[in-house]
Amino acid sequence: MGRIIVSENGSLDGVVQDPTGEEGFRLGGWFGQIGDKDRDEWAKAELDEALRTEALLLGRRSAEYFAARWLSRTGEWADRLNSLPKYVVSSTLEEPKWNNATVLKGDVVNEVSKLKQQLDGDIVVYTTQLVRTLIEHDLVDELRLMIYPVVLGAGERLFGETSDKKPMRLVHAQAVGDGLAFLTYERAQTPSGEAAERSQSSCEHRGRESDPVGLVGRATRASSSPTRDCPTSGGSSSKPSGLAPPARPHRRTR
Repeated sequence: MGRIIVSENGSLDGVVQDPTGEEGFRLGGWFGQIGDKDRDEWAKAELDEALRTEALLLGRRSAEYFAARWLSRTGEWADRLNSLPKYVVSSTLEEPKWNNATVLKGDVVNEVSKLKQQLDGDIVVYTTQLVRTLIEHDLVDELRLMIYPVVLGAGERLFGETSDKKPMRLVHAQAVGDGLAFLTYERAQTPSGEAAERSQSSCEHRGRESDPVGLVGRATRASSSPTRDCPTSGGSSSKPSGLAPPARPHRRTR
């Protein structure tokens, strides 16, 4: 059975909007304000995540954004992202531009639930609005948050309003470079209230050193994270794409 993994870059106060400054948000560009060591370590983590991912789950705008930035790239990271199966949630998209993509046109909750049954391994999500729907319906198994050392005070947040509390538990915390923090949370309970079991894959990564390799590409626009050492894990993404070699994909929040 597949696991839905939300992987995002964000500020200390939870903002994921316009990390690379390409969208014109007055507080955008916060991703580029870190040092080279932080960026290099973040990149290694992104590559590590891509190598452990079985499929990507995207919104239409995110899929188009990433396709424009990754199809022309070469190298281990780009080759991995371009070759991964991709599932794009959209009621209007007919011909995806990113290769190996399948359009999911039905009810989002039903389609994603079926996808989890059909696939094994990590299904990584790069779409903020989609994340909110998945969290509301208890479909997210793991949150991977790369926290940047900045407070923005305004901007779009990753999480929206939910109908009830969504308990999570911290299963891994890791310093990345000199200023970033990588936090991994798993769902604390199933919808029935029983404690969720930690996946075996998450444990396999724990204790290893971060190994990010240039994944600067998830931004709110198309919206990121470092080496995932712990449990496996349309809208804009806070994962920037193409800021540093190899750049991590952007994730669009819309």
